[in-house]
Amino acid sequence: MWALGAPPRGWWPMLPLGAAALTAALRSRGFRARLALGALTGAIFYTATLTWLSDFTPVGYAAVALLESMMLALAVALVPAANSGRWAGGWWTTPLALVVVEAVQARFPFGGFPLPSLSLSQPGGPFAPVAAFGGSLLVTGVAAAAGVALVAACSVRRARRHTILSAAAAVAVVAGLLGLARIAQTDPAGTLDIAAVQGGGPRGLRAVFTDPHDTTDRQFAVAEGIERSPDLVLLPENVITVEGPISGTAEDQRTADLARQLAAPVLAGVVERYDDGFRNLAVLWDRAGDISGRYEKEHRVPFGEYIPARGILAQLTELTQLVPKDAIPGSGLARIDSSAAPLGIAISYEVLFADRVREGAAGGGQIVLVPTNAASYVTDEVPAIELAAARMRAIEFGRTVVQAAPTGYSAVVEPDGGVRVRSQLGAPALLREQVSLRTGQTIYARAADTPVLVLSGLLLLSAPAWRLVRTRRTRALADASGPGI
Repeated sequence: MWALGAPPRGWWPMLPLGAAALTAALRSRGFRARLALGALTGAIFYTATLTWLSDFTPVGYAAVALLESMMLALAVALVPAANSGRWAGGWWTTPLALVVVEAVQARFPFGGFPLPSLSLSQPGGPFAPVAAFGGSLLVTGVAAAAGVALVAACSVRRARRHTILSAAAAVAVVAGLLGLARIAQTDPAGTLDIAAVQGGGPRGLRAVFTDPHDTTDRQFAVAEGIERSPDLVLLPENVITVEGPISGTAEDQRTADLARQLAAPVLAGVVERYDDGFRNLAVLWDRAGDISGRYEKEHRVPFGEYIPARGILAQLTELTQLVPKDAIPGSGLARIDSSAAPLGIAISYEVLFADRVREGAAGGGQIVLVPTNAASYVTDEVPAIELAAARMRAIEFGRTVVQAAPTGYSAVVEPDGGVRVRSQLGAPALLREQVSLRTGQTIYARAADTPVLVLSGLLLLSAPAWRLVRTRRTRALADASGPGI
């Protein structure tokens, strides 16, 4: 079921229904059976939703699917077993186990690989607003809890009183969180006339097999058709490639001319090549044509921008030649100040990580810009995943998110996660929109994942801890009563 909810399908009911089915299947199962069931669930989900990875590295596809399945299996195994025919709190721990899995995937392996994340099925569903209160982890937990509540409701006749009361309390908590999310809004700070450029072109080609000048020409062909002076122009990731620093190059002059022609700042994705690697940047030219800011991508794409354990893998496969040099990770605040507004920046893959977007939004960015490049992928899974992540980040931080990609999806996402406009894949497009700027911080922007992680961990461990206390109490009572007659 969960695979049906993953982008590009985005069928949000599949997460709660899948959690309900998993919870029902776990009931009365022993540890080994729960472990096996979790592994089977993970194998089906991850092999179905990571197929796009097999086009790049079949070995990596199998390894990542196996690792993710093992993590899900271990989390599911933590769900308490039946005790004397009764379910000892198992129903409410399933959502917590899924939250733990999501949290680990956002951090491990390779500094995080949250593709696919269960929460990315939810931006269009009724549980998405709680992201402003507790982020995507809380969205996953609440959506799964709603499904598990179905299991509790179906067994209400057989349920013990404390189970019914717990289910009612869970419903009350969910309702309260949705209410809090609605008041955890940011404040309007004017509007911005923005033009997001998509040059179009072929899809499914790796960068080593393309002429970077063709990509640049396609973007500028669209950008030079902009009418009237916007407040800001956004070009995609990797649309300008130079040897060494961008400053003083012909590409610098070309972009400066565009900024002066439009009398508008221009933010463009730049690749600077060096002997020891390359830098992936977002560079801002002001309306006078001068470079006034730059942000260097910090969270690199494993096997796309760098090869983990390159020395070992180079002995096993020639696929490492597709990424001949590793990206040099950047540093510094993910924000660029412009005459239009303070700009939060998340380059491509970084939009999948709330902490990267949080840095720019909490650092004063009044809008989040996502120059990205998903042109290497043949199908629409990865562009759809990025768009779903952009929608989740918009809700979490109460910011408009504008995304520009060379071949799509380019999009404008409202602070509530709604998609105002989205381009078609492969075709040239110019998205010209008047978008809202926002100030202030949501509850999630202030607290991040820590409260949800701490609460989930404590609740997940409380069931086995309570069983241990009860066992010891029973033994103590038995010892105090002495031997029977």
